[in-house]
Order: sequence, then C-alpha cells, then structure tokens
Amino acid sequence: MVKAIWNNEVIAESDATIVIEGNHYFPPSSIKQEYFKGTETHTKCPWKGVASYYDIEVDGDVNKDAAWYYPEVSELAKSIKGYVAFWKGVEVK
Repeated sequence: MVKAIWNNEVIAESDATIVIEGNHYFPPSSIKQEYFKGTETHTKCPWKGVASYYDIEVDGDVNKDAAWYYPEVSELAKSIKGYVAFWKGVEVK
C-alpha cells in the first residue's frame, strides 16, 4: 500500500498507483477529499497535457499547489487521467 502523508496525516493511500517519471499517481478515489481544495494553477506537460492543482490543508496548515492531476490527457497519458500526484514536501512511501 502506497501512502501520501503531509503534516502527519495520510491524505491518500492506494495499492494501485501508477508511477510515471518517478511520481506515484493515485487513483482519484484514493485521496481523502476533505484535505484537497482546487486552485486556479495550471501547467502544461508536452506529452501529458494541462495539469490542474490542489492545495492541501491539514490542521489549518496549507501546502499551496502541492498536488496535481490531469483532468484531460493526451492519448499517451490516458492511464493517469484524473489521477493525483504530489510534491512540495508530501511524503510518498
């Protein structure tokens, strides 16, 4: 079971993550929605598409744009459509 942990809280866990470019992408159903808030941030990956971001909030602390996902993907990245990945101090183990 792979877990994403931030601020001593498990914010996602799954035994069905997909690893791409060293990042674990978690199925949408595996994240604990109460810790995630959508943002207006977007970035573009040349082969995956346009990423959208979430702020993560645990116990009043906010980790800005610490999770991302691709709501629409290219044909090459269809396996991770909607899946969520982490950075900015989120521990994935």
